[in-house]
Amino acid sequence: MGWSPVETTDRYDEWERADGLATIRLREHADGSVVVRVDRLEQAPDGRAYRRQRVEDRTDAEALLAEWKVEFDRDDAA
Repeated sequence: MGWSPVETTDRYDEWERADGLATIRLREHADGSVVVRVDRLEQAPDGRAYRRQRVEDRTDAEALLAEWKVEFDRDDAA
């Protein structure tokens, strides 16, 4: 299905799933850590999901982002 960047404020980066029913966000903190969160709406055919994880740096966050983009994608979107 795929993910597209969403225009946001300077405080975080966000991607939206092609069906519009899920987002993944990266938010950097002053200490250098990054919080990654995925939010899938209840209306999504694959059901509601919310996950949040803090990692040490942007490199770890981007690795988690790539993992979650695959995990929370839908191949059978119609």
